[in-house]
Amino acid sequence: MAVTSTENPSFGENTCGSLLQQLQRIWNEVGESDEDRDKILLQLDQECLDVYKRKVDMASQSRDLLIQALDDSKIELARLLSALGEKTIVRTPEKSSGTIKEQLAAIAPTLNQLNKQKEERVKEFVDVQSQIEKICGEIAGTLEVGDEVGPPEVDEDDLSLEKLEDFRAQLQELQKEKSNRQQKVLDYVSVVHDLCTVLGMDFFSTITEVHPSLDDSIDVNCKSISDDTLSKLDKTVVSLKEDKKTRLHKLQELAMQLSDLWNLMETPKEERSFFDHVTCHMSATVDEVTDDRALALDLIEQAEVEVERLDQLKSSKMKEIALKKQTELEEIFASAHVVIDTKTLREKLMVLIEAGSIEPSELIADMDNQILKAKEESFSRKDILDKVERWMSACDEESWLEDYNQDENRYSSSRGAHLNLKRAEKARILVNKIPALVDTLVAKTRAWEEDRGSSFMYDGVPLLAMLDEYLMLRLEREEEKRRLRDQKKYVSEVVVNDHSPNKPLSSKKVVGPKSNGTASAGPANRRLSVNGANGVRSAAKDRRESLKSPTASNTVSVADAASCVSGTEPIPNSP
Repeated sequence: MAVTSTENPSFGENTCGSLLQQLQRIWNEVGESDEDRDKILLQLDQECLDVYKRKVDMASQSRDLLIQALDDSKIELARLLSALGEKTIVRTPEKSSGTIKEQLAAIAPTLNQLNKQKEERVKEFVDVQSQIEKICGEIAGTLEVGDEVGPPEVDEDDLSLEKLEDFRAQLQELQKEKSNRQQKVLDYVSVVHDLCTVLGMDFFSTITEVHPSLDDSIDVNCKSISDDTLSKLDKTVVSLKEDKKTRLHKLQELAMQLSDLWNLMETPKEERSFFDHVTCHMSATVDEVTDDRALALDLIEQAEVEVERLDQLKSSKMKEIALKKQTELEEIFASAHVVIDTKTLREKLMVLIEAGSIEPSELIADMDNQILKAKEESFSRKDILDKVERWMSACDEESWLEDYNQDENRYSSSRGAHLNLKRAEKARILVNKIPALVDTLVAKTRAWEEDRGSSFMYDGVPLLAMLDEYLMLRLEREEEKRRLRDQKKYVSEVVVNDHSPNKPLSSKKVVGPKSNGTASAGPANRRLSVNGANGVRSAAKDRRESLKSPTASNTVSVADAASCVSGTEPIPNSP
């Protein structure tokens, strides 16, 4: 609908119609022809048409731009909705009709809200992806500790919450992995510290050689957690553990050598205590050794020097130690009444030491073994030897009682006579037990010989032979006593028959030789009968000398010395 001058005050009084009227008046006054007037009016119409046409074109272009803007807004809206994901809560424009400007005005707030949400979402993606890249760089070792990463490339076409949650889940796993690696690094560092302490090594130089960030003064969040660092730490720990194992093995070998040398040379405890830090780990496992500097190189070198010193000292003391042990062995044999050729043994021992044909420790170990066997043999003989001592003691009392009974003044009132009388009473009791004691001794000796398969030698003489000889001598003595009593009775009867009371009787004992002429009535047996235990020992010595063959050798080697304890001489036949 056209706008008139009365309806539009902005035109005032100069309207197209009034201006045309003024132009008509002017033309009338001028006298313009109708043809010219038609041309001008036609021109005016054309100009007006051109102005309208331009206005229409401009309006059309403006409309197209608005339509394009509306289309772009719709496309942007769809793209934002797609990028932010279906889970995005946003109020979409409900008006899809009306003027273009109305539609643009309706969609603009939604676009603004989505753009703001997009910017916030992008920031979240940047933050999460930056942390992911940083941790990945730290793990891979491409990023130094404390370095910052550049802004990551964010895919703005996919900013959905689902993808963001995926990145967050990935970040959470990486953070967990980082925490685990940090704990591994701390554990490795702790193990390296403990190993360096035990080995006496510089912990700082050892750990910083793996990576400078592993120093204790650096915060755990700044320590390297890369694969390369963990690999180097693992290799370092393995190497240190191997060093610890090797050093402990070396130290234990030195401790064993020290212990052997000390025992060999009988080193006093005061001197041994200087190396308690070495010997205390003699039987320890690798994990049990935790003391500071327990396996330090200087301590191992100190032990090596001491072993070398003792090795040199060992040779000079070897003779003294060996002779001391030989003396101990001889004393055991002597206490067990076992006869050995001590002179030959000592000579052979010195030859072995001076020739160096046997390791000193082996020689001492062999002698210790001989001493042990000798002690065992002595222990097995102890019960019998105790009874032999009782038997010999009883023989002493028997000899004394025999002399006492021959004393004509035994019942006198001289000083000390009552003491001898008491002793005689005890001696008779003891002498009466001799047969049972001898029987027990014979039984035990035979049982011992059956168990050992060898004769029981006493000072080189078979004990059973000694006992048999004693029994025969005892029987001979009883026969001699009975003969003397008969002779004395006969003399008394002769005196009575001759009626010669003033004729003195001889108090001298009449001892005649044994009529059967056996060996048991010889001087040695007589000495045994008369002199008690001393006679037994003397007779044993005489018998031992008589049993030796002129060509037999009584020497015993050091290795066979222990075998001398049991004796190998056969039991002689009882007479």
